[in-house]
Amino acid sequence: MAHILIVDDSPTEVHVLTSMLEGAGHTVYSANNGEAGIEMAKELKPSLILMDVVMPGMNGFQATRQLTRAEETANIPVIIVTTKDQETDRVWGLRQGAKDYLTKPVDEAQLMGKISEFAG
Repeated sequence: MAHILIVDDSPTEVHVLTSMLEGAGHTVYSANNGEAGIEMAKELKPSLILMDVVMPGMNGFQATRQLTRAEETANIPVIIVTTKDQETDRVWGLRQGAKDYLTKPVDEAQLMGKISEFAG
């Protein structure tokens, strides 16, 4: 099973995603902002990162760009999970290095499929 880092400032979203992921047997960690997410990714080397976009301080696009361009975290797949549902946001997220872009509320079957695809 995968080790998954959730980076999201919403306790409700973190709870929903954690319940979903732990129910499927994954190990879950969480950070409530982009800066903490980057630090935890460097320390934990998770199998996959689920990244929100709208957060105080560093947003998810900025954090994704830093993670995917830093040598020590570049091989960790990032999936953006956000309420921002515009096509321009999706394209921008993928250009920052994200492997995929899902909109909230996330479909559990779709999320599990993506985790299997990117985290092995």
